[in-house]
Amino acid sequence: MRRRDFMKIIGSAAAAWPLAARAQQGALPVIGWLQATSRGANPEFLALFRKGLSEMGYVEGRNVAIEFRYADNVLQRLPELAAELVRRQVALIAALAGRAQVIAAMSATTTIPIVFELGEDPAQTGLVASLNRPGGNATGVTSMNGPLGAKRLSLLHDLLPRARRVAALVNPDAFPESAMKLMESTAASIGIDIKYYFARNAAEIDEAFAKMAEERAEALFGSAGGPFIERRVQIMTLAVRYGLPAIFSGRADAEAGGLMSYSTSLDRFRLAGLYAGRILKGEKPADLPVVLPTKFEFVINLQTARTLGVEFPPTLLALADEVIE
Repeated sequence: MRRRDFMKIIGSAAAAWPLAARAQQGALPVIGWLQATSRGANPEFLALFRKGLSEMGYVEGRNVAIEFRYADNVLQRLPELAAELVRRQVALIAALAGRAQVIAAMSATTTIPIVFELGEDPAQTGLVASLNRPGGNATGVTSMNGPLGAKRLSLLHDLLPRARRVAALVNPDAFPESAMKLMESTAASIGIDIKYYFARNAAEIDEAFAKMAEERAEALFGSAGGPFIERRVQIMTLAVRYGLPAIFSGRADAEAGGLMSYSTSLDRFRLAGLYAGRILKGEKPADLPVVLPTKFEFVINLQTARTLGVEFPPTLLALADEVIE
C-alpha cells in the first residue's frame, strides 16, 4: 500500500471517531429531571437518586444521561418544562419532591414513563389506579404525608398538652385538601384548634408569621413543599423569633434550627432511582407497585428547645431517633 493511500485511510478513520463518539453519546438513555425548586436546592435528593440508579448499573455520563429542568419555584413554568422534556423524547421523567411537578409530567405525556416521589396517597387522589398496580405510565414512592401530618400533630400535642391554638404553615400548591381534612380530624380528636396560614413565597411567609403572632398562636405545624424547602432558614428563624415551638416535615428542618421533625427516611429518593433503573431495563411502570414508607425519623433539636425555654419529657426524648445537642 502506498503511503498516500495509507494516510487517507488513517485520516478518514480519525474523522469518523468524533462522529462515532457523538453517536454513542446520543444513544444514551436520557432521564428528564423535573423540579419545582431551583438548581441546587436539595442536592441530597439528586445524590440519592443517582445512588439508586448506580445500584441498577446506570452511571450518569457513562451509560445514562440526565437532562435538568428547574422551575425556580414558579410553578406555572412546570407544564412547559415538562413539555420540553417530552419534545426532547427522554426515556423517563423523574418528578420528585412535590405534587406540582408530578401533575405537570403526567399532563404532558401518557406514554413516557414517569417516576415520582410525593407526599400524598396517589391512589386516593387518582394519580394511579391502585398502589399495587398503578396501571398507567407513572409509579414511584410516596411518603404518605397526610397520615404523617397527623402523627406530627400528635407529637406536638405530647410536647405541649396545654396548647390549643396551633398554626399550620402550608403551601396550598403542595398540601392536598385530603391531608388538611385528616389534620383537622386529628386536631379535633385531641382538643386542638388548628388554623391554616397559606404562603407561596418569602414575603407571604413573613406575613403569615406576623398574623400568627397577632392571633396568638401557641405552636406551629410546618409542612413541606415548594418554596418552603429553599426558605427553610427563614422559617426556622421566624419560628424562634416569635417563640413558636414547632414540628416540621424533614430532618433538614431540625438540622437548620427547627425544634422537631418527623418524616420518612430520605432513602425514598434512592428507591426512586432504583425504580428508574428498573424501568430503563424494560419493566413497565404499570406493573411496579408504589413504594410505601417503612423507615421514619423523629429528630429533636435541644439547642432550639433551650432557646425557646421548652423542656422535653423523657418519654419523647426516648422516642427520638436523633437528638441534636
